[in-house]
Amino acid sequence: MKKISKVLIYVSMFMFFIMPVISFGADGLVACKDNCGWNELMTLINTVITFILTKLALPIAAVMFAVAGIMLLTSGGDPGKKTKAKELFSGVAIGLVIIAAAWLIVHTILSMLGYVDAGFFGF
Repeated sequence: MKKISKVLIYVSMFMFFIMPVISFGADGLVACKDNCGWNELMTLINTVITFILTKLALPIAAVMFAVAGIMLLTSGGDPGKKTKAKELFSGVAIGLVIIAAAWLIVHTILSMLGYVDAGFFGF
């Protein structure tokens, strides 16, 4: 279990430090250079939330689902290991529901504030 934790820490550190550089290196966060206004601020908020949800949360959840599945398959009938794997499954699922709810709340607030380009994941 400690080995899995170390790997997850290193993967999350890589994603935390390297992925934003790769993702935002070409275009930047906001397309304006001077006189940034309200719409550019809303674009920034939408871009950051979409990045966190699509580029960080979903891949980490997929990895955690895979780890839980491997734990469940290799439990060998041990009730303790099986319970831990099921708790991990439910924890990841609850986390994804919370993340989706947070995105929905932010999307609703952005729409109420007049930002019209806050489509589903920026599309």
